[in-house]
Amino acid sequence: MAVTLAPAALARIQSYLAQAPGKQGLRFGVKRTGCSGWGYVIDMADDTRDNDHIFEQDGVRVLVDADSLPLVDGTEIDFLKQGLNEQFVFRNPNVKGECGCGESFTTEAEKTLD
Repeated sequence: MAVTLAPAALARIQSYLAQAPGKQGLRFGVKRTGCSGWGYVIDMADDTRDNDHIFEQDGVRVLVDADSLPLVDGTEIDFLKQGLNEQFVFRNPNVKGECGCGESFTTEAEKTLD
């Protein structure tokens, strides 16, 4: 089980953490949203929780709650710049379908969460 960071995402998160030394790392998970079912949630973590799975890469911790892990296991998080736009992108091998607008996705693992 793992969630990894591409070099650009790693550098971006390291810069965020340098500006906020009290943060514990990157919190990554999913929530129900959109027309397909799941949307990604990403934020700087204020704390660690009992059910967190923690993945560490080059000093950056990625915290994933136990409920989200089956849906994001194996995901690579990247950070892309295209012109004036910048965004995190997720290469998730569990995705089996996406909505037309790209806001949400479905997986086979979600059947165990319903």
